[in-house]
Formats: sequence, C-alpha cells, structure tokens
Amino acid sequence: MSERIETVVLDSEGLSAWIAQDRKLLAMLQVFHDMGADLVIGANTIVEVSHSRTNMPRMNWALSRVKVEPVTEQAAKAAAELLKGAGLHGHKYAIDATVAEVALRQPKPVALLTSDSGDMTELCGNQVRIISL
Repeated sequence: MSERIETVVLDSEGLSAWIAQDRKLLAMLQVFHDMGADLVIGANTIVEVSHSRTNMPRMNWALSRVKVEPVTEQAAKAAAELLKGAGLHGHKYAIDATVAEVALRQPKPVALLTSDSGDMTELCGNQVRIISL
C-alpha cells in the first residue's frame, strides 16, 4: 500500500477477523496504524458481530481502539439513497449500505476492509478504496 490512507473502515467481517486475531488482517491494521490512519466502524457493525460465541473481552478491547460512528436518522436516509442509486434493496444490503455511508463521510482517502467487495464497490463507487478480506 503505497498511497497514504487517512481512514480505515471495517465491516463486520473485518471486525470479526480482528477479534479472532486473523494474521492477515492484523498485518494490514499494523500498516494502517503506522501511517497514522484512524480506524472506524458503524455502530450497527457491533450488533452484526455479536453472538453467543463472540469473545466479548476481545471485542471490547477492539472497540476501545476504533471510532464508532452512530447510525442516525440522517445517516439511515443517506444509506437508503445509496441503495437506491445502486439499484439494491432489502435486508441483505441494509447494513452494507450503512457501512458504505459511514465510509463515504470519513476524512479521505478512505479504505474499506470488507468481505463483500462487489456490493461495496457498487455502493461507494470510486470514492473509497475497497480492500477484500
């Protein structure tokens, strides 16, 4: 990664991989940390990764190191517009759209670490660098 990234947004897969201490993700986060990038997640990503087997102490540790963006009414309306613009709809894309909306309003340049690069590319266009996990 040669160009500087100001903000790194994690989707649920990114946050889950961090909690699970996935080596590939940890190496990426170290590179972004070294360039001074801020880590960001959307508040509903917490809900998406929480289940009975989630390591809550590790999750709380990870959350203490990221900026958690709220999903406000304004953000939800903006996410709905992104879905409409991409021709997507339904619950399958709803959280993706809120993650994309969070990414689009962060200080640029922004990288989005996601397992869903196709949909995220449709939602973010070329304004966010999509990095597949």
